[in-house]
Amino acid sequence: MASFKALKGQGDAKTLFAAFLYFDFSFMVWTMLGPLATEISESLAMHGFIMSASQKATLLSIPILAGALLRIVLGFGVDKFGAKKTALMSQAVVISVLFYAYFRGETITYNELLIVAVGLGFAGASFAVALPQAGQWYPPKLQGVVLGIAGAGNIGVVIDFMFAPKIAELWGWQAVFLVGGALSTLIFATYIFLAKDAPKEVYTPRPKKLKDYAKLLRDRDTWWFNLFYAVSFGGFVGFAGYMKVYLMNTYQADMSSFGLSVFNEPNVKVIAGYFGALTIFAGAVLRPVGGAVADKMGGVKSLYIFFGIVAALAIVNATVTLPFWLAIAVLFAIMANLGMANGAVFQLVPQRFGKDIGIMTGIIGAAGGLGGTALIKTLGWSKGAFDGYSAGFMIFAGVVLVAIMGISLVKTRWRTTWGVAAGGRI
Repeated sequence: MASFKALKGQGDAKTLFAAFLYFDFSFMVWTMLGPLATEISESLAMHGFIMSASQKATLLSIPILAGALLRIVLGFGVDKFGAKKTALMSQAVVISVLFYAYFRGETITYNELLIVAVGLGFAGASFAVALPQAGQWYPPKLQGVVLGIAGAGNIGVVIDFMFAPKIAELWGWQAVFLVGGALSTLIFATYIFLAKDAPKEVYTPRPKKLKDYAKLLRDRDTWWFNLFYAVSFGGFVGFAGYMKVYLMNTYQADMSSFGLSVFNEPNVKVIAGYFGALTIFAGAVLRPVGGAVADKMGGVKSLYIFFGIVAALAIVNATVTLPFWLAIAVLFAIMANLGMANGAVFQLVPQRFGKDIGIMTGIIGAAGGLGGTALIKTLGWSKGAFDGYSAGFMIFAGVVLVAIMGISLVKTRWRTTWGVAAGGRI
């Protein structure tokens, strides 16, 4: 697209690449409990601890929740200390908990895993660092595609689902934490040499105080963006984190048959990882496309399209028992449109809150994480209460419809007020 060509000669390509790598591998680490949920559950069971559906959902949701809250903290750090220093401090915590989980191995307890999950939240909070680190270098008209590229680091969750179950099968689930720790250390070193904070002639830092957060939280547009991102990113990360559990509970027989006939793979958990990766890939890779589409047609119109498709497909999945391959196609389409909606939301945010992008990325990113946490817990509740997921999908569809109504309420005001001088299409 033209937006991608326009990046040539603009900003700092090394920093944009470093931000992508940092978020890519951080997202991989942040969501690594999802593709390992079955293996860890079986390991704990061998040592006498049986996880309930609710406890499993809690373990999977803790990194998402911690990442949500820490995004506010790291967003403050970006404005106060700079994006690069904030990223390195956060990455050091992530490296520590990864190696701790590896060395504890199969003797680790459920409560220790919850602590590790909190530490992994620092990886999820990298969103509040990587996006402003990249976005500070580029003009408003390119924010959609730039932040889409940086945010496309969520492809890391696809890597999780592709390789984590197989590594766990060969060397044990704890080996995945060793690989994650080694890769995170490599990214730490790479970030030191490639990433640069934007100079003052390009972007002037404006350190904020707590009262500045309070001021932004009193702005009604902050809450609208919180809702939209809680749906788009919350939906993406929530489904991604719970995808393997959902597939194992719903289509295990189909995946087992497919794995034996096509891959000669008797381990259905590995096949579940492959199908999870396939569905999640759509949302991860299409995020920058969503940003570019929003640059071209406007964020409001593109969100109508993306959210409308998601709501319709979620209702279908809630009301119809789909055959396996059609269910995979529906999940693929849901994740694709959620991913593009992520890019569309962050095409709008820098235009509305350009002077406060560090804090706003943290606040809105936190809302996205909270949305993901709520979705995982909703799906876990649905399974525990009704032995199925129809209620969970229907509740999610209802929230998406609320977001669509919200867009209708704000679009005229946005286009006739701050949108007039924003510098991009609204």
